[in-house]
Order: sequence, then C-alpha cells, then structure tokens
Amino acid sequence: MKPSTSRFRIRPSGLARLPRVAPGMRIGLYGGSFNPAHAGHRHVSEMALKRLGLDRVWWIVTPGNPLKDTGELATTAMRVEEAQALADHPRIDVTAFEEEIGARYTVDTLAYLKRRYPDVRFVWIMGADNLAGFHRWRGWRRIARMMPIAIVDRPGWTLKAVRSHSATALSEGRIDEADALALPGLRPPAWVFLHGPRSHLSSTQLRQMRRTSPIGGR
Repeated sequence: MKPSTSRFRIRPSGLARLPRVAPGMRIGLYGGSFNPAHAGHRHVSEMALKRLGLDRVWWIVTPGNPLKDTGELATTAMRVEEAQALADHPRIDVTAFEEEIGARYTVDTLAYLKRRYPDVRFVWIMGADNLAGFHRWRGWRRIARMMPIAIVDRPGWTLKAVRSHSATALSEGRIDEADALALPGLRPPAWVFLHGPRSHLSSTQLRQMRRTSPIGGR
C-alpha cells in the first residue's frame, strides 16, 4: 500500500488551532467520531495517562471515519461540545483540527502533527477492536513507523486483536506491558497492549438508546 499524499487546507494564519503544547511533552492522541463521547472514552484516557506517564491526552474529534457509515453522524460542533462536557478533566483536551486542515485519514493527521511538533513525544491510542482491523486503514504501516501505539483492551476483542494481521505483522515492535511507561520515548515501530478494567460502553449503543428514548433524545 502506497503512503497517501497529504494536501491540507490551512487557515490564513498558516497554522491550525491546537491545544497548548511544549517540547518534550508526552501526549496521547485518541481519535474517533465521539458520536457521542461516553465514559468509556474517559476511562481509556485516564488509563493511558497513568500507565504511559503522559502529560496530556488529546481527543481528536474526526469529521467522519472513512470505514464507517456517517448517516447518523452529528455535527462536529455538537460532538465537540458533548466531548468537552464529558471529558471535564484538566489533562484531556478536545480538538477538531482535522476538519481545519482537511485531513480525512489518520496517517495524514499524524504526519501533520509530527511535522509541526518534531520535539513532542506523541503516542497513538486505540482500542483493541481497532487493532483487529488496523490493516484496513490507509497507510497503517506508515502510522506504525511514525509514532508508538498503545492498545487498550476492550470486551470481546482481546484474542481477536492480538491474533490479527496487523498485530502479527508488527509483533517485533511489541513491548511488555510492564514497560509501558517507556513507550512514549521509544523509536517506532513500538506498541503495547494494556489490560485492566474494561468499559462495555459504545457510541453505537448510546445512539440506539437515544433513538428509543421516550423523549426522543437529541
């Protein structure tokens, strides 16, 4: 698979609006539709902050996932507002900068951040369900070479994830869970699988609950 070519639509100032950052910071990047955000997202973020020794976690609210149906996708502004209310954490930032720069794929988003902040130690965070299908992502091997990855376990996905095509292909870069604190400083490809309390919440379930709510939800 050939790496994609990025063509960003930058604001007149030349820079997209991003959370505050400083050289040497350890920042976890947690991307998704957040349609809507829920306690499971916060659970993953708090686990990553603690287990990886991160300074901050950014929730990157995407314009839309190319691999998912966007028919029920709320507006970006609505999803950002709900995510900010749900996060309510001094070390979690919510941003929708992908829409500003015109990035449709994660590989483009991460390339942009690496170019803009070469001295920041970024870690890509995703659930075990995403690792299972990671090989379907645009430029997934390039993503793995760009920055370390933290995989957070999810109910029903533990074995599927570690036996997946992408996990097998990247097996040499996997580190022991006991060494998770070192991950942000490692040269990629490097990844860790984090076990622990798992959240059963999902955005899909919450959307279904809203549809069937007596008051119709939002």
